[in-house]
Amino acid sequence: MEAVDTAISDADSGDDAGTVEASGDPTLGQVLLAVEELWPESLAEDWDEVGLVVGRPNTPVTKILFAVDPTLAVIDEAIEWGAGLLITHHPLLLKGVNSVAATSAKGLAVHRLIEAGTGLLTVHTNGDSAVGGVSDVLADAFGLENVAPLTPAANGLPEEGIGRVGDLPELMTLGDFAARVFGMLPAVAGGVRVAGDKDGLLRRVAVCGGAGDSLFDAVRASHADVYVTADMRHHPASEAREGAVNGRPYLIDVSHFASEWLWLPVAAEALGNVLTDQGYDVEIRVSSTNSDPWDFILTPGGD
Repeated sequence: MEAVDTAISDADSGDDAGTVEASGDPTLGQVLLAVEELWPESLAEDWDEVGLVVGRPNTPVTKILFAVDPTLAVIDEAIEWGAGLLITHHPLLLKGVNSVAATSAKGLAVHRLIEAGTGLLTVHTNGDSAVGGVSDVLADAFGLENVAPLTPAANGLPEEGIGRVGDLPELMTLGDFAARVFGMLPAVAGGVRVAGDKDGLLRRVAVCGGAGDSLFDAVRASHADVYVTADMRHHPASEAREGAVNGRPYLIDVSHFASEWLWLPVAAEALGNVLTDQGYDVEIRVSSTNSDPWDFILTPGGD
């Protein structure tokens, strides 16, 4: 797979355009406090597993790598760079395990991290829900205004929760908006799938980074003209199309990895700013590993 662009912003300076730098060395525990300030664990969904997976809180951390997935390739990248902490959006151990023997991929991941002295931290649905989280970043990238959560957080601020809904500054056709979505996301094999009238007009947009086809009731209640999310399954998508009113909501199905990758540079910059304000000297960068699981796609062609 091709690597993705890891630049955090056009304003970055220095030889390493993907690095945010601050000033003193924090411990892992101090980094965890900064992470909690940005993405509180209380915002995580009940079924989720977030927080520290591997690492000693008193270990100094000078380099932090952000990634979507804790794959072996990403872990190797973190170790080779000398990262003291790997922060991933997706959990390594979401379901219970009774062994971390290195005979399995997950066990090998744990062994590699521990043997290298690299910590692993999961920021998952707390990173989705928080202000400046995954769906907020998507909404901003797509140019939405008057943004609000699709489903407000049970333990958060009014502006926190899963998914976002907002309005475009002006009407767009579905085809033009789908092209905007495609152009904003990292290039992956799956591309972008669209359901609806290519020339249909839309303004109100609902988004959810990652798999969001369980939120169709909230999407309908929001009166969105189009819904952008990932991993849409056949039956929920089919039922949404069958129940559409005047063809809406239209559907745009994107790569799970791509929809969440956009958050990484923003998250890296946010954590870098907090640590810098606290006087710590930490290098933070975004993984260049494309962990989307698909390598190529065959299509029948056409426009």
